[in-house]
Amino acid sequence: MVDTPKVNQYKSSRRSMRMKGYDYSLEGAYFVTIVTHKRFCLFGGIINGNIYLNTYGNIAHEQWMRLQHRFLRADFSSFVIMPNHVHGIIHIVRGAGEASRLSFDQIPPQRPYGFPLVNPGALGIIVRAFKASVTYRINAIRGTINPPIWQRNYYDHIVRNEQELNQIWNYIDNNPQSWFEDKINPSIQA
Repeated sequence: MVDTPKVNQYKSSRRSMRMKGYDYSLEGAYFVTIVTHKRFCLFGGIINGNIYLNTYGNIAHEQWMRLQHRFLRADFSSFVIMPNHVHGIIHIVRGAGEASRLSFDQIPPQRPYGFPLVNPGALGIIVRAFKASVTYRINAIRGTINPPIWQRNYYDHIVRNEQELNQIWNYIDNNPQSWFEDKINPSIQA
C-alpha cells in the first residue's frame, strides 16, 4: 500500500466556504473579504478613523482598481483597503443593462487576457487574480515569498437585495471609523 502525501490529504479534507451548488459566475453582487496572512497589518494603519495606506496598501489599492481592465463585465467601485484586509463589492454583469445603484452604460465584450479561462468572470477567478497580482508586486519589493501575503480562501456573501446592498455599502464606507471594534483587528482581544 502506498501512502498518500500529506499535502493531498490536507487538500482533500479542506471544506469549501462557497455555497454548495451555486454558480459564482452568475450576474449579481458579491460582498468579499480578503484577509492577510495571520491578520498581519501589512497595508497601513488607521489614525482618527482614517486609513493611511503604506506602499503595500497602495499596491493593493492599485491592483483592485486594475481589476476593471481585466474583467470588463464587472464593477469594482465599492471597496476599502484596511490594514489587514480588503472589503469589496464585486458586481458581475453578463449583458447590457443596469444593476442596482451601479451604472452600466455599455458593456464591451470580454477581452482575452493572454490565456484561456474556463469561466473568466467567476468570483473565484476574480479574487484569485487580485490576490496573485498583489502578491507578485509585494514579493518583488520584499525580495522574498515568505511570509505569505494572504490567508487561504476568502469570505463571500451573495447580495440578495437593495437593502443588503445599501447596508454593505455603508459598512464598507464606515469600516475605517470602526477599526478599533473590528473583529479582524489583531489588537482586539477576543
